[in-house]
Amino acid sequence: MSASGWTAPERPAWIQQLNGEAWDMSPRALVPLEADELIRTASDSLGLSDFGDDRWREPFAVLVKALNEEAELNLFGRLFTRDELLRALKGRLQIQQAYTQHPEIDDEVIDAPVIITGLPRSGTSILFEILAEDPQFGPLLSWEIVLPCPPPEAATYRSDPRIERAEAILTMYDRIAPSFRAMHEMGARLPNECSEAFIYSFMSDNLAARLDIPSYINWLYAKADWGYMYGYHRRLLKLLQWKNPRRHWLLKAPPHLWHLPDLLEVFPDARVVHTHRDPVRCNASNASLLGTLRWMRSDKPFDMSSFDKVLTPEATAAGLDMVIDQIESGVVPRSSVFDVLYADLIDRPLDALKALYTRMGLTLAPEAEQRMQAYIAAKPQGKFGAHRYQTAEGEEERRARACYARYQRHYGVPAER
Repeated sequence: MSASGWTAPERPAWIQQLNGEAWDMSPRALVPLEADELIRTASDSLGLSDFGDDRWREPFAVLVKALNEEAELNLFGRLFTRDELLRALKGRLQIQQAYTQHPEIDDEVIDAPVIITGLPRSGTSILFEILAEDPQFGPLLSWEIVLPCPPPEAATYRSDPRIERAEAILTMYDRIAPSFRAMHEMGARLPNECSEAFIYSFMSDNLAARLDIPSYINWLYAKADWGYMYGYHRRLLKLLQWKNPRRHWLLKAPPHLWHLPDLLEVFPDARVVHTHRDPVRCNASNASLLGTLRWMRSDKPFDMSSFDKVLTPEATAAGLDMVIDQIESGVVPRSSVFDVLYADLIDRPLDALKALYTRMGLTLAPEAEQRMQAYIAAKPQGKFGAHRYQTAEGEEERRARACYARYQRHYGVPAER
């Protein structure tokens, strides 16, 4: 068991056999991850060469270097990661081609999106999925993130043949680690978070979470231009709504929490929904998820210290206090942020949702409420099995509670036992 309380599950037989066959081979030679070769392969496969601006190239180079020097990917991990990077590069080429051929796409308006954020494991996903039942919202679905081009069309949005292909890609996580589904359900037709789409700018917290690449993490938090990343994300959203209009985008990603000024600079009329849960529980649950994600691609022992900048009580509390300070100082407009307690969402979901709609100035139509009720009934907590993890105890918990005291007091967040 690791220091985080996470224990690696047994690998499925097919993964063991695949990686085992490489015992006397060089996974790095068999499955190259070199920046120039990846770019050339993506370009040659489509006959395209215009990736748009060049601001993605530095993070891409930092990422690929870290993959080779730090991640210690096994054979399957290299195959999985190579496919992911090539898909992102090809997606970027196709996005640029669409804009070149149809510059009018840039005239699309992203109108008052609802953007959910909060600590990982704080209820952002379940709130996202429930709100997605309201027809006035257009959630970012997994399949259109993975395969955004050609731009989705309203007439075939629910039957597009790419959906089945995306389903095979996304459910790979469950086939690699059957326990993963209890932590986070994946599927082509499910709404997914913005962090998955950030891969097109190669500035993504999700990449940092899935792979042991500390130099990339350091670059991300020291040098990344989050304004550029959000600008490119807006570019993707315009493309996706061009032939399949959305009244209001419904978006979600925990990392938005740390970049609210940049987010609101690009989406100034956004309604930001901030979910709140006991940070002790959030970080313990997140450690389990992170351990599983990294184990999928590497045999390297999971080391939580690589997340010290973001997941220690001191680091997490500093981030949460920063958000409070930004709102109190006016850097982040108080009128743009709407708070929801995880406890209320779990214990009294419809009451919590009705109160949220009222505060946001939106109408919850009877049809939408009925759809939400049906969704909640069909997806009880733990539907895919219990997600088990260890939380801090004793002196460790007391230290964490001291760090989170301001946050829990400010928002009235109850401690979970």
